[in-house]
Amino acid sequence: TQSQMNQTSGEVIFSLSGFNATTSYTVALFSLTLLCYCLILLVNVALILTVIFHQNLHEPMYFIVCNLCINALYGTAGFYPKFMYDLLSGAHVITYAGCFLQIYIIYSYAMVDFSVLALMAYDRYVAICRPLTYHSVMTRPRTVALVCLCWMVPLGCMLLVVGLTSMLKLCGSHIDKLYCENWSVVKLSCGSTKVNDVVGLIVIAFYFVHVLYIGWSYVQLVKSALSSKEGRGKFIQTCVPHLMCLFNVSTALLFDLMYSRYGSTSVPQGLRNFMAVQFLIIPPVVNPVIYGLILTKIRRRMMHLCAVAC
Repeated sequence: TQSQMNQTSGEVIFSLSGFNATTSYTVALFSLTLLCYCLILLVNVALILTVIFHQNLHEPMYFIVCNLCINALYGTAGFYPKFMYDLLSGAHVITYAGCFLQIYIIYSYAMVDFSVLALMAYDRYVAICRPLTYHSVMTRPRTVALVCLCWMVPLGCMLLVVGLTSMLKLCGSHIDKLYCENWSVVKLSCGSTKVNDVVGLIVIAFYFVHVLYIGWSYVQLVKSALSSKEGRGKFIQTCVPHLMCLFNVSTALLFDLMYSRYGSTSVPQGLRNFMAVQFLIIPPVVNPVIYGLILTKIRRRMMHLCAVAC
């Protein structure tokens, strides 16, 4: 199948066939999506403002949590507005430039999430395993520099990935998803995709190392926490929410990654759609709620903020 072309501009237009499973309940799905996106905006903005406006929350851990929420707003902006527009318009297509922009935003969001969670693990490791050196290690300039790296490396990685994909000659325009995804575009190529495959696997391996590091740091944290009552309290208070967030984003992305590369078309389209978007639904909603409920300082400040607003 030749790529569809806009007759006036010669631009490639991709069709998103994942929407075929949504036609019978468009209004209900749009309402739920709008509600979900409003909830994501509300909980993430509330936590960000709570951290910004309260001086006693200007600590490394809360600054890192704040960046997790900023990243959630960034990533979901690449999916929800277009998805809601497509539900209402009935024209389930996306331009070539729009497709690559969506790939860039959604997948750099996922990478930044892992980077921030790895930094959070490092912060907790220093706080619990090396408490006497914490303030000399996690200084404000160092924390800012590490957070900047958490953004710059993923954004750079995705520039490389998207750049390589954009160089491919495409022989199709059919994407079996609700949004543009890199591997789906690579599979439309007429020529060799070996370079894309290798770079993609290197990027996946690089972020898998993040997960291994987080796992290693938590082994150390558990060992340290078991040795004292204070350590156990600090671990439960600050590390359990982090582990829950890691589990959320890891399982959601693993589903998407495994299905994109090795999935079967025999799986119902509705289930495939859910597997493909859950990392854009669950972590952005659940992460700020977990931190808002479990971290005492944030919970108190957010309750105060709600009381003032009401």
